[in-house]
Amino acid sequence: MPHVVRAMAAAAAMVAALTAHPAAASSAADTLISRDRPATASSIEGAGFEAAKAVDGSTSTRWASAEGHDPESVTIDLGATATISRVKLSWEAAYGKSYKIQTSPNGTSWTDIYSTTSGNGATDDLTGLSGSGRYIRMYGTARGTTYGYSLWEFETYGSFPGGGDTTPPSTPGNLRSTATTSTSVSLAWNAATDNVGVTGYEVYRGGTLVNTATGTTYTDTGLTPATAYTYTVKARDAAGNVSPASGPVTATTQAGGGGPAVPFGSHAIPYASGMLKPSGAQATLDQKVVDYYKRWKTAFLRQNCGNGWYQVYSPDADHPYVAEAQGYGMVIAATMAGADPDAKKIFDGLTKWMIDHPSVINPDLLAAEQNEACQSVNGSDGATDGDMDVAYGLLLADRQWGSNGTYNYKNLAVRHINAIKKDELNPSTNLLKLGDWSTPSDHRYYVSRASDWMAGHFRAFKKATGDSTWDTVRNAHQNVIASLQSTYAPNTGLLPDFVVDTNTSPRPAPGKVLEHANDGQYWWNSCRVPWRIGADAVTSGDARSLTAARKLNTWVKSKTGGDPGKIAMGYKLNGTQISSGSDASFFAPFAVAAMTDSGSQAWLDALWNKMLATPIDSSSYFAASIQLQVMITATHNHWVP
Repeated sequence: MPHVVRAMAAAAAMVAALTAHPAAASSAADTLISRDRPATASSIEGAGFEAAKAVDGSTSTRWASAEGHDPESVTIDLGATATISRVKLSWEAAYGKSYKIQTSPNGTSWTDIYSTTSGNGATDDLTGLSGSGRYIRMYGTARGTTYGYSLWEFETYGSFPGGGDTTPPSTPGNLRSTATTSTSVSLAWNAATDNVGVTGYEVYRGGTLVNTATGTTYTDTGLTPATAYTYTVKARDAAGNVSPASGPVTATTQAGGGGPAVPFGSHAIPYASGMLKPSGAQATLDQKVVDYYKRWKTAFLRQNCGNGWYQVYSPDADHPYVAEAQGYGMVIAATMAGADPDAKKIFDGLTKWMIDHPSVINPDLLAAEQNEACQSVNGSDGATDGDMDVAYGLLLADRQWGSNGTYNYKNLAVRHINAIKKDELNPSTNLLKLGDWSTPSDHRYYVSRASDWMAGHFRAFKKATGDSTWDTVRNAHQNVIASLQSTYAPNTGLLPDFVVDTNTSPRPAPGKVLEHANDGQYWWNSCRVPWRIGADAVTSGDARSLTAARKLNTWVKSKTGGDPGKIAMGYKLNGTQISSGSDASFFAPFAVAAMTDSGSQAWLDALWNKMLATPIDSSSYFAASIQLQVMITATHNHWVP
């Protein structure tokens, strides 16, 4: 929605809040019971529009759902069964015309306590309500605009029978700084106690709430070098009672050139609400990733041919070094910073390799293939899949270490992104091409590879460049995903390796268009699709990514009866198995799709255990690199720069 329209609507909403619904005065004695309670939503428009923004007491932050979709909902957990007498909805310009206020004892069965089909936005102050439940939600069934649903505040008033739990937790003790970098401060504190149980800790920087942690550690990132910051922590219980603030601690960030801004295992950038992770202690999960990463490095990371280069060796590809592998390596190295003290050195070696092996078509892209002598071969042109990850990796590096060192990561990233737009994006369809070599005269000009369709990368490219083209590109790819799933895989959600006729009616390749007779099936490219779509779903909460990922998850869980060992190596789009056997390239990506479904914890755990039980095959960088990145994502260590 245009910012001007939203600003005008916000102003109108504030005026309406002051002039409309005089009945509000009669409810002055009602007690607000929803402030800062845990909140979840069916979807969010993007980062910064989470459900918690609707219960934070601020009229400058808001929850916003995905645009153009019904129904949508936002749910508040009141912590205990409450009697509800009043609800006040402060709408942004994107309001609900038809919606219900519903309560539930368990978050699954719902009872209407109010409904309307004639909502008109602004402020809806609903007094005289009669209902009870631990959970309350706004369930929108028809939008009042073409956008989505958006609430500045969702206030619930009432009381808890018997007074409820009014005892706050004890004060967290021994708040301390455990580490600093030039852009981050790591904190730890002793656990608080509570008569019922502590549910989280509010971390304040200089009096401003910066995060609510579930454990007793937190890393505050994005800070200024050589700057002092003061922190306090408060404990919160399920009833919303908050402890007194801990004693303050002051920490000073390093002067620059320090450690990474988002160390692996810091979990400083949370996923969308409700996303699963494998069962077990977070530290244990993180260590499993680190262990696998070390084995991956031993098997595939090389320093061949001198020149300060690092490479990811690809014994199972057409050539020993391919752009896809280098892109994987750059993303992995930047993400593992903090766990690997050599991460920056490795990344810089991979960056030098990229710079020294330019595409002959666009020198800001990476030549796709190199031989044993480290010389570019086979046309020395670019491949879109590798270039997408190279650009993304450079953005991660800029966030981790800044761009004032040997390489200006941000500048390299923006050049790479702009080069992708110029030579690897079809300007008439806004869909990715196969490489910079594909021109209008090429018969594959309107062919695209589904596993390249990485919505999270497009979001990062938009943020880095400010170019709204990348929003258009993301929407175009998500539209084609929905169309392909609906038309060609209604029961499975599977996508083909390659899609043809992207300029008219995109459809699965009818046979071999680039690599194999199965180019139109779910084969050795699209095996990555559940991971790629799922990664955007879990980090952004985007409704379309969630829908696509959940469709894949529902099918594969049913197809295999919940046994990851039965995930085959390739399927037709109708779900018919192509090849028997088991490979991490195929079973691992479904773990990310499983994270999106609250009913799939056992299934996710089975997939996780299958990965842990599968040793690295030193002859397959492809399978090992996919599994490593899936493990990073499954443990909530993936983040979008």
